[in-house]
Amino acid sequence: MRRRKKGYGGVVFLSLLIAGIAGGVYLYTSKTFERDAPKITVENRGYWNGRVPLKIKIEDESGIVSYKIKLISGSNEKVLDEGELGTPETSKSFELKVPSRSIGLKSDSVTLVAEARDASRWNFFAGNRSVKKVTLKIDSKRPKVGIVDNSYKITKGGSALVIFRAEDENLKELYIETSFGKRFTAEPFYAEGYYIALIAWPVTAENFRAHVIATDVAGNTAKAYIPLHLKEKKYRLSKIKLSDRFLNGKVADLAEMYGAPANADLIERFRFVNETLREKNEELIHEITSKVGDEQIDSFEQVPFYPLRNGKVVASFGDHRLYYYKGKKVSESYHLGLDLASVKMGKIITKNPGEIVFADENGIYGNMPVLAHGLGLYTLYGHCSSLNVAQGDHVDAGAHIANTGMTGYAMGDHLHFGVLVQGVEVRPEEWMDKQWIRLNIKDVIKDARKIIDRRR
Repeated sequence: MRRRKKGYGGVVFLSLLIAGIAGGVYLYTSKTFERDAPKITVENRGYWNGRVPLKIKIEDESGIVSYKIKLISGSNEKVLDEGELGTPETSKSFELKVPSRSIGLKSDSVTLVAEARDASRWNFFAGNRSVKKVTLKIDSKRPKVGIVDNSYKITKGGSALVIFRAEDENLKELYIETSFGKRFTAEPFYAEGYYIALIAWPVTAENFRAHVIATDVAGNTAKAYIPLHLKEKKYRLSKIKLSDRFLNGKVADLAEMYGAPANADLIERFRFVNETLREKNEELIHEITSKVGDEQIDSFEQVPFYPLRNGKVVASFGDHRLYYYKGKKVSESYHLGLDLASVKMGKIITKNPGEIVFADENGIYGNMPVLAHGLGLYTLYGHCSSLNVAQGDHVDAGAHIANTGMTGYAMGDHLHFGVLVQGVEVRPEEWMDKQWIRLNIKDVIKDARKIIDRRR
């Protein structure tokens, strides 16, 4: 009988041990008993101007059940927000506006304190707690921004240059904002605190207005208007009748090559090429040509671009093309380059040095090398029959980079010559004009350097 009891007791002990181990494993692996404290993130980067909202985010796997956020300034303390959540939330974000008069911002800094408790049953069902304290230095001083010099005017579809000064010991963002939504990036220029940028007015934008915007880490923002005289330009409106021969020729070939729907009719195939494929090809071009360096620019010497000897203009930049089939408008597009033709398979020569950032086939543009010349200026050469360069090459002025052809969406042998400024197509004619380059680029840089030298 004693042996049976001893055996029975051993079984009970082993069962309890197994149950205890299982319970321990459950406690350590169950989300109900997770042990990670809530994660509290304060987005304000160590500075605050007393005006912009304070941004806080609280995250927790088991869910947040309570929180409290307060601000301490000297001897003053103000609760900005607090709450008990009936239903736990895994993430909660706050943008808290704090009127400066309500906290009395008399000191050089304030302390932001955020507390949170989660829904875990760890810590004897009390949950996990987090407290985060962040000291924010008060900075209510706006950056200093001023225009040093700029091109006198900008033409619709054209380019301009601006040089400006921007100062702030905690500068966060610096860019040029335009009325059509495009932001242009500036590069350091000549001396500390000075910047330079090429900007552009797209042919499709009705109006143009540009400001330099500077923002510091405390949220202070300053802006300076760029005083450019605006010159309107009327571009050609072309009405083009589509023939069955054209639609069944080049268009059909491109549609099949680039994956138009198999059951598409003539006009659907044309729209695929002229709209869908064009958009895809231009997205790639804009991506390639939107990059700007961060090295200091002291000068920007460019000579007129004449890529094709004795090249005759056969299609203009900015041409707004409306396409009709059997009397009905079926599509439209803009021609965003200058078409030049001379002899068959004519030599394409770059007049300025540059880096080859793309040298491949690109849909309607056919074989297409793209060169970067610095300061966000790019040149593009479409429909080439052959390429003499590869991506990553550096070419000197006078290099024979390719030959004209009729690859892509070209009906005859010619060169589609494009110029882009930070991803925006601009008038090639400007960059082929010696006087325009002198007045709008060289003279602006030369005069700006003189102004900066006098200030030093």
